Amino acid sequence: MATSASPSRDDFAALLEETLGGASDGGFEGRVVKGTVTAIENDKAVIDVGLKSEGRVPLKEFAPPGQQHGLKVGDEVEVFVDRVENADGEAMLSRDRARREAAWDKLESEFGEGKRVEGVIFGRVKGGFTVDLDGAVAFLPGSQVDIRPVRDVQPLMDVPQPFQILKMDRRRGNIVVSRRAVLEETRAEQRSELIDKLSEGQIIDGVVKNITDYGAFVDLGGIDGLLHVTDMSYKRVNHPSEVINIGDTVRVQIVRINQDTQRISLGMKQLESDPWEGVAAKYPVGAKLHGTVTNITEYGAFVELEAGIEGLVHVSEMSWTKKNVHPGKIVSTSQEVDVMVLEVDSDKRRISLGLKQAQQNPWEAFAEKHPVGSQVEGEVKNATEFGLFIGLDGDVDGMVHMSDIAWGISGEDALALHRKGEQVKAVVLDVDVEKERISLGMKQLEKGAPSAGGVASSGTLKRGEVVTVTVLEVRDGGLEVQAGDDGATGFIKRTDLGRDRDEQRPDRFQVGQKVDAMVTGFDRSKKPNFSIKAHQLAEEKQAVEQYGSSDSGASLGDILGEALKAGRS
Repeated sequence: MATSASPSRDDFAALLEETLGGASDGGFEGRVVKGTVTAIENDKAVIDVGLKSEGRVPLKEFAPPGQQHGLKVGDEVEVFVDRVENADGEAMLSRDRARREAAWDKLESEFGEGKRVEGVIFGRVKGGFTVDLDGAVAFLPGSQVDIRPVRDVQPLMDVPQPFQILKMDRRRGNIVVSRRAVLEETRAEQRSELIDKLSEGQIIDGVVKNITDYGAFVDLGGIDGLLHVTDMSYKRVNHPSEVINIGDTVRVQIVRINQDTQRISLGMKQLESDPWEGVAAKYPVGAKLHGTVTNITEYGAFVELEAGIEGLVHVSEMSWTKKNVHPGKIVSTSQEVDVMVLEVDSDKRRISLGLKQAQQNPWEAFAEKHPVGSQVEGEVKNATEFGLFIGLDGDVDGMVHMSDIAWGISGEDALALHRKGEQVKAVVLDVDVEKERISLGMKQLEKGAPSAGGVASSGTLKRGEVVTVTVLEVRDGGLEVQAGDDGATGFIKRTDLGRDRDEQRPDRFQVGQKVDAMVTGFDRSKKPNFSIKAHQLAEEKQAVEQYGSSDSGASLGDILGEALKAGRS
């Protein structure tokens, strides 16, 4: 009996190729092929792809998360052949890999064309979320979820929605997508469409979405506009929350549309009547008004005269007496004050106000209350090289010149007699309202001193007149004297006590002694100055004229002797 020859290796390979329909095992592995569901056992589907053995695929791979698979025997499906045969002799198949490979092919094509892709957010990972792109898993960074930060992403999960692929690497299996890019693109398209429907000057209703320190963002139906704080009202608004709240429906006017940046500026005050119309006639220069301090700055204070109308009180117009001080030390916010209109500029919407002008000039008030010659009392505020400054009623200062501090001593010595903080009395010598000056005198209060005007007591005295005076006081610098019994008091300086040095000693006179002296002049307070020396020289001159001259050979003694004889006869 003849035996048949055993098949060769080449014959076996040919037989296998015929069995597999012209494809080798290596041709199946790593490919997506079509197969038929032959059975459903427990949680797996048995699938025949034409290999010598069937494969088993978990049913969950045939349905999205949370949905039913819907498979039945006889259905044709695509699967990925991982291995032709495993240790158990079964084909290693995967529906997920099949979907993933198909998805990658599709995604690469859409990425190249810049198209949006649809996916489902299904998980949370560090720094973001995972997205199922019909089989391919992509990474969604947290910053790319929405235009604004999202606190709760749960409502966005397991919901099909569009994404934009930012980058992908098939070799590494990496895909990064963005939902924010889609929203921004959609928003830009919507903004363009809405802006085309809007125009400057248009009045529209909107909803306040957000409030900042500088204004509020108003939703105009899909597009936001900025309502700046200065356009909310004609009156001063410190913060937008004083006028509106989030969620309020407001009527606004479109003030400006920037086509380049697509920004819209809104206004509310533009819908109100402008309070500045006719303001010059309503607030004429010189008018006294009542207002409320709304704001204080380094250079002054703003005072609201009515809603929407404010004027500035410059720091120089705030007080008659307080110079170079911060406005906050004179007025306070919300304080009601009286002001006077100084200037109105309707074009620049400015009103200059004066606070001090609405009050009586303190120098005028002082002059009315304390006329020249009246006595005042105050504290020495300051001592300078030329006099003393005395604090008076009405928060004004008066000055005592050093020559008016005391009789008979130098001004420097008189200044040394007084110190800062001392209470002193003085007489009003002069008040210059325009120059804001008050002149005072202290020596005029001394015993026998004339009045400040000096007219009543010395008005009858004339320069060059010789009078008999009585010594009231003997001082080192001279004599304090009085003309007549109740006449004006004056002073004879030491150098005027006699023609010769020996006669110029004050101690040779006594209080109560009467002497003849000539009126040589008057000081600032109209107090007379006397001189015995001038009287002597005048007598000599007169004697020479009447009884001869020294040129005739007669001595001055002879001439004066003849004058004395004539005087006795």
